[in-house]
Amino acid sequence: MSNNSVETVNTSGDKLKVTLAVCAVIAGVVGFYFLSGKPTYVRAGALVAGLIVGVVLAWTSELGRTFLGFAKESVRETKKVVWPTRKEAMQMTAVVFGFVVIMAIYLWGTDKLLEFLLYDVILGWKK
Repeated sequence: MSNNSVETVNTSGDKLKVTLAVCAVIAGVVGFYFLSGKPTYVRAGALVAGLIVGVVLAWTSELGRTFLGFAKESVRETKKVVWPTRKEAMQMTAVVFGFVVIMAIYLWGTDKLLEFLLYDVILGWKK
């Protein structure tokens, strides 16, 4: 039984492409805010252009393709999730709020009991 490990090699070109992709996305976001005096379609165009250039650059690198494949798989897995109905969500929310109220009352009572024991009984300080 052989235990061969697979080693992936990231070339400096791939690292440069990923770095440029991140810079393109950042430039798109900065352009969106820098063009605050311009019409909305110009600002949105700068943002979308930065995102598109970043995705294209990332797609050309091995690391970027791996990441984008992971993102696609994540979206596919999210679609498989069985979400609760509105009624179930409201019931779970009510249970959580009820638990929070009960814990708040318990902690308040514990605090007041310890305050009474420490200040009134042990130290003898009356308020």
